[in-house]
Amino acid sequence: MFAYRFDQSLKDAVHMNTTGTLRVLKLAETMEKLEAFVHLSTAYCRCELDELEEKLYPAAHDPERIMDLLEWLDDDTLKYMEPKIISSEPNTYSYTKAITEDLVAKYNNKFPIAIGRPSIVTAAWKEPMPGWVDNLNGPTGLVIGSGKGVIRTMHCEPSYMADAIPVDVVVNGCILIAYVTALDKPKDMRIFNITLSGVQKITWREVIELGEKWVNIYPYTVALWYPGGTIKSYWFTHQLMVILTHILPAYFVDLLLFLLGKKTFMVKIQKRISHGLNILQYYTTKEWHFRNTNFLSLQKRISEKENDVFFTDVSKLDRDTYLRDYVIGTRTYVLKEDPSSLPRARKLHRIRYVVDLITKFILYSLFAWFLYSKCGILEIITSVDDSVRSWLNIESVKADVNEVL
Repeated sequence: MFAYRFDQSLKDAVHMNTTGTLRVLKLAETMEKLEAFVHLSTAYCRCELDELEEKLYPAAHDPERIMDLLEWLDDDTLKYMEPKIISSEPNTYSYTKAITEDLVAKYNNKFPIAIGRPSIVTAAWKEPMPGWVDNLNGPTGLVIGSGKGVIRTMHCEPSYMADAIPVDVVVNGCILIAYVTALDKPKDMRIFNITLSGVQKITWREVIELGEKWVNIYPYTVALWYPGGTIKSYWFTHQLMVILTHILPAYFVDLLLFLLGKKTFMVKIQKRISHGLNILQYYTTKEWHFRNTNFLSLQKRISEKENDVFFTDVSKLDRDTYLRDYVIGTRTYVLKEDPSSLPRARKLHRIRYVVDLITKFILYSLFAWFLYSKCGILEIITSVDDSVRSWLNIESVKADVNEVL
């Protein structure tokens, strides 16, 4: 039992991630023939570290004391204290994952335990179907938001490595972790970083460019605008683009809807998008390196035939094909768009492209007219031209005088 939301309150996150795990641990304690206990954590459980090894790191706080604290502390006081409590991590999800690992470690001498730490979990590579995904978490929401023309800017360092792992690889990894833990029955708890580090190297720029490529080939039927936008390394330029391409258009659309007597919705949507991007940008503006020797060694513990079934070798993953399947998966499994709707979606996509070009031409023309009529740009250009001409004439006269002399 765990929550995969980054914006939960501390009380809810602890209840799901920590207290829920404690209940399962107590249940496992009653099982006399338990062979292995695998706890699923996250590779981002210690975000203050640039490099995360496959070992247990001491938690910032004792998990049992935190659970006790939340039992009697009122919500208002907790809300006030929350930023200080989780200050070691960017959000309640990472914080509770970190302290829960410490909780699991306390049961190390009672039964064989292992911890799996996946990085950002994305759509399926092969199973149950290529591109299968059933939620809007993380990159999936970004793909859909960008494809629908709603997200136009993103705060991201494009040269940083993106570490995301397909969900079926995570599942297979957990199965193999349980298998080797049951076989070896190690005295000390083992940790497996289920990540791409050292196996697949792909930057955020490459991810976004491939995503844009396939979103334009497999567009969504219903979209607000033609996909576009840019990634920004600097926070200020990103915020400027948020105002110009997110906030102002949202208010403009809602104004039109209000004048037409329709229900407004765009401002609310943009607020939710901005909130989601603010959470995600922490992970797209930093870079981590994960040691994953234990995870990679799992492939050597089973036969070649078994590796075909419980595949974890992400070096064989073709990123271009995977991103194509990912985009198709968002159409099919999240947005429930039938494949037969693709011809119509492409036709609408071409229309949106033309409308986008016309709109840009009009806006640029209006901007040029504004500079021309209001800012005296023509006078400035004329003045500069006259100054240059005068200077050239003076130089010409000087040259003539020198020749005469």
